[in-house]
Amino acid sequence: MTRAVIQQSDRQAVADFVERHWGSTKVMSNGKVYYPHELEGFIEWSDKEIVGLLTMTVDNNAMEVLTLNSVLEGRRIGSSLMLDAITQARDRGLDRLWLTTTNDNLKGIGFYQRLGFRMVRVNVGAVDDARKVKPQIPEVGHDGIPVRDEIVMELKVEPYSDAD
Repeated sequence: MTRAVIQQSDRQAVADFVERHWGSTKVMSNGKVYYPHELEGFIEWSDKEIVGLLTMTVDNNAMEVLTLNSVLEGRRIGSSLMLDAITQARDRGLDRLWLTTTNDNLKGIGFYQRLGFRMVRVNVGAVDDARKVKPQIPEVGHDGIPVRDEIVMELKVEPYSDAD
């Protein structure tokens, strides 16, 4: 497996991957529409196939992770991609890294908390509103949990110290 920064030549493969795993080439976060294949990010490749993807955007001295997917469970692909994003945020001197997930993503919420993320806000009813723009969002998610709300999680990015 090899990890790389998303290149222009990867855009169609990223769009196809996002459509396959997110039901559309667009994703919603905090009421905004994004097209991950147009964004920065990292890809994990195996045999010319994407097995992991993280896309992100930077604004107001913060990096937002918009998508994170790993198709091979237990291989630490998601962890490696998130650590790359944290390193990138730190290298750029950003203050924080943040993301939005849905209320049904209990496994993901635990994963992010283990990486040091904190829950900073719940956008009650935000997924219900997002369905008006992206009707492919399922009504019921993981473990039969109704998908209704967004949970915003944040990691404060510590600058490099002289010891680094």
